[in-house]
Amino acid sequence: MEISASDLLKQVQAAVDKASGEFSKRAEEALKEAKNSGDMSQQTKTAVDKIASEFNALNKAHEELKASLGEVEQVVAAANTQGRGDTRAQTVGEILAKSDALQAFAQSVQGGRRVNIPVTRAALISTGVAEGVVEPQRLPGIDVAPRQRLFIRDLIAPGRTTSPAIFWVQQTGFTNNAAVVAENTKKPESEITFATKITPVSTIAHLFKASKQILDDFAQLQSTVDAELRFGLKYAEEQEILFGDGTGVHLHGIVPQASAYTPAFTPEKVTQIDHLRLAMLQAQLARIPATGHVVHFTDWAKIETRKDSLGRYIIGNPQGTTSPSLWNLPVVATEIPAFVGKFLTGSFQYGAQLFDREDANVVISTENNDDFEKNMITVRCEERVALAVKRPEAFIYGTLPADPVTP
Repeated sequence: MEISASDLLKQVQAAVDKASGEFSKRAEEALKEAKNSGDMSQQTKTAVDKIASEFNALNKAHEELKASLGEVEQVVAAANTQGRGDTRAQTVGEILAKSDALQAFAQSVQGGRRVNIPVTRAALISTGVAEGVVEPQRLPGIDVAPRQRLFIRDLIAPGRTTSPAIFWVQQTGFTNNAAVVAENTKKPESEITFATKITPVSTIAHLFKASKQILDDFAQLQSTVDAELRFGLKYAEEQEILFGDGTGVHLHGIVPQASAYTPAFTPEKVTQIDHLRLAMLQAQLARIPATGHVVHFTDWAKIETRKDSLGRYIIGNPQGTTSPSLWNLPVVATEIPAFVGKFLTGSFQYGAQLFDREDANVVISTENNDDFEKNMITVRCEERVALAVKRPEAFIYGTLPADPVTP
């Protein structure tokens, strides 16, 4: 016949009560004996120690059984409530809902106040999730997309403005008739023509949305977002400086205004290097010496890897650490797809100037659309600039030979 946990607990309780009574009785006898004789006999002392030891052991077993029975009763009660016999762990929501701290917090809500409620690890583990997903390994840093280095802005003369537009006078032509003249004769007349130009300030901007918590909790992510937004802005600026068509709010870029490549002569076995040198000559003949070249990364790699008949690099130096240059002028490489197979040679410092009305800046707002309701933020990055191509003839734009001939 099986004995239930409840009956077993009752039997142990009865044994504890009996042992307690026996211990109390013998303890009183020992105290009485010690009082009458002034000392306690060894036999009485041994008997009392034995009863005390048995009582302590029995009392310990009683407490352990009582605790075990309490756990069993909780499991049974939970199973009866759920209508099944599994021992499901409480979820985070259940722990929060039953928490005394949450109840007290709900009764006296204060703005900006936080409440801390301890949650066991078991409650954080979701059911039905594959092993290894709950505790992923955190890799250091952020894997960001690669970026090119932008140099076009650095080549152009810098400037600043506080106006919404730039007004300047552009020299459009010059006929030089200077000559030696005799006494009392009319002097030759040269002609210089000008045109007034107005360049409006354009805004270049973009934005994106992010979770407010993730930017608050992850400072490295915030700095990365700031850097990426600024890079995206500069990349768009790079394309506008080179290819802006001047319509609407677009900048009037250098390429649409540049002079077409027209070589003064054609050398034997024309190469890409020859084209760049003849473009320098064309700028020189326009009396505006070139200060740099712009080519695509791919085309510059082709130029640097060209070899002579003995297999020696013509201009490239695999161990060199100096900045790229050709014909004693700096070479700027760009990754803009429209520049593949093209080149731009010109006097960047003299022929164009970029005016900053508002420097690139990053602004964060929580009041855009429904950001407040969704606890999101909107991050905006923008700048205001104006480009003045003062001397279009200072720039030569052309196409590189597709298949350069090895000399």
